[in-house]
Amino acid sequence: MKRGIKFLLIADSLINLALGMIGPIYAIFVEKIGGDILDASWAYFAYLASSGFIMYLISKWEDHVKHKEKLVSFGYFLTSLGCLSYIFVFNQPSLLITQIILGIATAFLNPAFDALYSHYTLKSEEASDWGSWEALGYIVTAIAALVGGYLATYLNFKFLFIVMFIASLIGAFVSLNLFRNKRYLNS
Repeated sequence: MKRGIKFLLIADSLINLALGMIGPIYAIFVEKIGGDILDASWAYFAYLASSGFIMYLISKWEDHVKHKEKLVSFGYFLTSLGCLSYIFVFNQPSLLITQIILGIATAFLNPAFDALYSHYTLKSEEASDWGSWEALGYIVTAIAALVGGYLATYLNFKFLFIVMFIASLIGAFVSLNLFRNKRYLNS
């Protein structure tokens, strides 16, 4: 496995850890800020619609970006901002803004991540390299679901969001290793 893939896996695992903590208890958080099922649905809609629409608009531009590492790191840092903004969510409009921030982060991040990951994948190890990414995603998100539940139950949502922010920020800083020499990352 190339070093470039290792850095992508570490950074992405930390981001999955951060975002996975809120996943199964998201509706409970929406309820705590005075929302209901429809508010949770609208928030998820805001995330998916902004992500999909912006991704469609910029993905062709991303084909021409020479250093996709910049887009990956930008996406991770924007994800950290989204995690941090959860701390300031107190009503539905502020929740929608947070979801749109996360949607924009995903739009910049995912196509560039996939392109970089494909670049670092060895033809002879394609399935195992992609399998590593998929497996880590599931395992880390499973762990995150439990951690998030425990943090929200025994501490509070604000503490959970701080932990999410710290984990995502560490992931974003790990992604800066992608700017190292290409020879180093390809080994």
